[in-house]
Amino acid sequence: MTAKKSVLAVLGLLVAALALVAAGCGGGGGGVTALPSSSCTGIEYEGDGDPDYLLASDFPLQGSSRTQTEQIVAAIRHELGQRGWKAGDYNIGFQSCDDATAQAAKWDSGKCSQNANAYAANDDVIAVIGTFNSGCAAIEIPVLNTAPNGGIAMMSPANTYPCLTVNLPGGCDATEPDKYYPNGTRNYARVAPADDYQGAFGAEFAQKQGTKKVYVLNDKEAYGLGVATTFRKAAESLGIEIAGFEAWDPKASSYEAQMKKIQGTGADAIFLGGLIDENGAQLIKDKVAVLGPNDGDVKLYAPDGFTTQATIDEAGPASKGMFMSVAGVPIDAFTGTAKTYINSLLAGPLKGKAIDPYAIYGAQAAQVVLDAIAASDGSRSDVIAKMFASQVTDGLLGTFGFNENGDPTNASGAVVGFTMYVATDKLETSDFFAPKPQTVNAAGAA
Repeated sequence: MTAKKSVLAVLGLLVAALALVAAGCGGGGGGVTALPSSSCTGIEYEGDGDPDYLLASDFPLQGSSRTQTEQIVAAIRHELGQRGWKAGDYNIGFQSCDDATAQAAKWDSGKCSQNANAYAANDDVIAVIGTFNSGCAAIEIPVLNTAPNGGIAMMSPANTYPCLTVNLPGGCDATEPDKYYPNGTRNYARVAPADDYQGAFGAEFAQKQGTKKVYVLNDKEAYGLGVATTFRKAAESLGIEIAGFEAWDPKASSYEAQMKKIQGTGADAIFLGGLIDENGAQLIKDKVAVLGPNDGDVKLYAPDGFTTQATIDEAGPASKGMFMSVAGVPIDAFTGTAKTYINSLLAGPLKGKAIDPYAIYGAQAAQVVLDAIAASDGSRSDVIAKMFASQVTDGLLGTFGFNENGDPTNASGAVVGFTMYVATDKLETSDFFAPKPQTVNAAGAA
């Protein structure tokens, strides 16, 4: 081979290698470095020029939660599109990252750790919207908190585990929440109310249904145990007797023996603190097989970990009549700006699909984060500062700001309201209201 041909061959190899790198980064990546393709989509960017920063979302995109999380991601993309893929003067690229595995069919602790370390190591990541599951957030928050240049802003549309931000007496480990913020400065906030609100709402609704004696189950995860605990304390404050409090084994093939045990207590209701992903469909089926239909003598209540069409699809007829709560008002009760936004989602990325309430929370989280980036000097630390200083007036979820812990404060509207759905062949609204402050206080008390 001649020297000239050797040079040409080397140049050809270089061009091919560069092409492969560009393909791995996704379309429109420009000068920013892509997050790993093993977890994330390629870089998405449809604005002018090249992106200055990356915004990442982190949700389980496999398993029963997928119907909810895909809509959250669609809402984030929609918000970026409406802004021309900009936050103020900054061009924003986007990558949707998956914290689930096919084997687990839900969020995976190893994947959450892997994702968080990838965000922290990538200087182009300016903020993360996520997570969906509180257990995953507990893994990711401290990694993002100690990322270079002041940590990375993290905004969740869905985490409800109280101990991520506060220490509820008797409900949190002594090291919570401080262990999530090793650099001493908060970098995490959420637009969803914590489970002292959801537990209070569920207990008040159960009281309205005439429940006198409830058996409380949990799936042993941080979220499930947390919401089961706040429900128990709120129910006790309302005079509802707790017939029992224990975990179910997500790996069990049958729960009939557990249901017969519950039957022996004379409970007239069961509360399931946890996720549909944790073998929830089998739990529902066995409840009905032993204790009868959910609209019969023994009612069935569940929090937002079950509030998805997937619960109805997987549990089938056994789900009929069960009650499932979720933060916010019903979709058909949104008005004004939120109603207009919902219509634009339905006409755009959702293409007429039934909209999940968490899509609105995802859009609100995206708006807060993008506004914080726009108001910042472009540094990670200033994005965090601007996020905590956010004041939302008549937003998609109402009017609210954030306290020093990262929780919504001075809130009105959907931020403090909850909806209870009843299962038919779909989720149908049963009731919606904001729980009383005294019940919320009881849910979070020692």
